[in-house]
Order: sequence, then C-alpha cells, then structure tokens
Amino acid sequence: MNSTERVLAALELKCPDRVPILEFVVDEKVARAAVPGCRDVADAMDQLGMDGVGCGAFFNTVAKYDDGSYTDEWGVRYKLGVEVVAHPMEGPVKSLEQAAKWQPPDPDAPGRLGRLPDLVKRYKGRRAICFHHRAAFMWSAYLMGIDNLLVAFLLEPELADLLMDKVLECNIRIVRNAIRAGAEVIILGDDYADNRSPLFSPELFKCFIFPRLKKMIDSIHAEGAKVIKHSDGNIYPLLEMIVAAGTDGINPVEPTAGMALAEVKRLVGDRVCVTGNIDCGQLLPYGTTAEVEEAVRQAIADAAVGGGYILTSSNSIHSSCNAQNFITMINACHKYGIY
Repeated sequence: MNSTERVLAALELKCPDRVPILEFVVDEKVARAAVPGCRDVADAMDQLGMDGVGCGAFFNTVAKYDDGSYTDEWGVRYKLGVEVVAHPMEGPVKSLEQAAKWQPPDPDAPGRLGRLPDLVKRYKGRRAICFHHRAAFMWSAYLMGIDNLLVAFLLEPELADLLMDKVLECNIRIVRNAIRAGAEVIILGDDYADNRSPLFSPELFKCFIFPRLKKMIDSIHAEGAKVIKHSDGNIYPLLEMIVAAGTDGINPVEPTAGMALAEVKRLVGDRVCVTGNIDCGQLLPYGTTAEVEEAVRQAIADAAVGGGYILTSSNSIHSSCNAQNFITMINACHKYGIY
C-alpha cells in the first residue's frame, strides 16, 4: 500500500499493511531539527515517512497593532505566540444586531486554500492530502468570546443560531473547495472540552453543535472525502453523539484529559477510526526515546487490533516537542505497526 491507501483503509475500519501515522500540525522549528535542510514542514513529513501532509485555509491580515497583535478577515483580533495557532483576543460580535450585520470572509477568495494546491501537486497519490478546518463552534467562539457564546446558548439562542449558521455556511464552502482541489481527509478542529469535562452539557451539544457538525460531515462525504473529528479534552459524555454525526475518525483521545485509547476503542472502535494519542504534553517534549517507543508500542497494542487505527500525537508536534522524540515516534510506528 502507499500512504494514501493506508490512511483511507484505516478510516474505513480496515487493516492496512501497517498502522498509518499522521500529524495535522508540526512546528517548523521541530521539523527542521528533525530533517535538517528540508524544504518545508511537508517535505520533512515526507522524508520522515509519515503518511500524510496537510495545511489549512489562509486568511489575510487586515490590521496590525503596536502590541504585535493583528486582526484577520473574520474580524477577530489575535495575539501571536510561539505556536502555529495564534491566540484570539477579541471578536466583533457582541449582540444580535452585530451578528446580523457581520459577514464572513469570502470562501472563494483567491488563495483561500493556502498551500493546498502546492501540496496536491507535490504529493497527491503518494501521501494522504489533509486539510484542517472547522465546522461552526470555535470560530463563533472567537467572534463572540467563548464565555459570551456559552451564555448565548442559554439566554440568547437566536444570537448563537444566527452566528453559527453564518460561520457554518462559509466553512462548508471552503471545505468543499478544498476537496475539489484535491484534499482527501478533512480534519475538523473545533474543541469541545477541557481536561475535566465538555464545555457544555450533552443537551446543549445536541441542540447547538450536533446538527451543524452533522451538516458539515454530510457535506464532506457528499464531496467524496473522509472526516476526522478533532477535539481536545475529556469528551466521553459527547463521544456517542460525535460518532453519530457520521465522522470517520476521532482524534486525539487526549491521555492527560483521562481519555484512554483502549477504552475509546472498546466503546466506538467498531464504528469509527480511533486516532491518537502519544502524549505531547510531557512525553514528547521531556520523555526519553525509550519511553516514547514504549508508548507507541502500547498504543498500537491498545487500538490497532482489527484495523481502524491511526497513530498521532495527543494534539500536535508543537514547539516544545523534542525532535528526536518525534523521529522515534514515527520509527516506532513503522516498527510495531505491521499487520
């Protein structure tokens, strides 16, 4: 099998020739330390023998400020940090009137798909082409502030509905365009939980999140692509509904949030591909190579039997991850993941 076939087989709950290994975000500094002289992060992932490459959509900066923050086309102000994803500071929507006036970015704007056309040209047919995006929740939280959105779920549901529907329609169009441009796997990155529990009750998830998540997943499937639903945190109370929305994969089964790979495999592994969960909080930054290899071996033992498993970190290869541990994780998957 080549990498594309391997990833798609796992997402179809089949046994490929070996366990696929993916990462959806790799810090450039770590990538260049792992593969000195690499052209870019995708080239490093290719040279390291990973099974996919990917990118996300691109949104222009429309204003910069003296403190180093900036505002993008969504109207959200961000603070830059050391990680790939900037931290949202403030959004433009505080009321129903503002939500009615707010317009999302043009989903069809030139350059909106970022580096996707280049990745398709370089790797289509050899590596699975992944595109990272969101459905409705997280960008709505950025636009309002997460506390304000959660309050709106309870006190102003018409505000939450209006804003989330606008966000969703924009994002469905962007993802559709990405698939038509060559993306094969869409990773939906809305986070629903912290390390203790979901951010909202299952009832609120069913009312506000589930129907929009299902609409996004149905749209992706209608275009012929696969879906991996990512959410950090303890999502046990939401797990059945996430699977019922039709996702092909669940990620990252975060161990520091109490998510056990073997248990998630037992609960939903007959219906969805489990993807995860090598700890990137402590193990990949600070552990030994022997500890990383053992964690990979155990993860494969816990989740790979019978197929339907993809090995990933528990979130991303962020700037604090040790490059040698990253390499060890990949090599250990190649070593222990043979079917």
